[in-house]
Amino acid sequence: MTIQVGDKVPDIGFKVMTEDGPKDISSSEVFGGKKVVLFAVPGAFTPGCSMTHLPGFVVKADEIKAKGVDTIACLAVNDAFVMGAWGKAQNAEELLMLADGNAEFTSAIGLELDASGFGMGKRAQRFAMIVDDGIVTHLAIEAPGEIKASTAEAILEQL
Repeated sequence: MTIQVGDKVPDIGFKVMTEDGPKDISSSEVFGGKKVVLFAVPGAFTPGCSMTHLPGFVVKADEIKAKGVDTIACLAVNDAFVMGAWGKAQNAEELLMLADGNAEFTSAIGLELDASGFGMGKRAQRFAMIVDDGIVTHLAIEAPGEIKASTAEAILEQL
């Protein structure tokens, strides 16, 4: 079942890359008591994700945060090493790069994508959500091959 507006995000852990290596971080740490913009991409370093989706949030981070957002988080079904390297390569210091390596969060919210036809296994669909203190207040799921509803510009219109 796909998560809906009004639902609470599940309490499932992620990994983030730190200077000391991968670190666990829980959903409650990410979303509890905060307004968070979470966007998900099918894969770090892939063309649409690297050329369009992530860069929009990097460029618009200050505008998004000026609308009362505490955290902008990028999620992918990749490991923390990949997410850390991708964040550095994309100058995404203002973003929280969440690794959902085993797709546990992605599966729990019903937004997984079977990309095995491309040799990529289970991934996250492209989506964005606004979460206020753990409750989804906006959800935009992209149609296959599109990057419109989940862009930084589209999220700014919702804030």
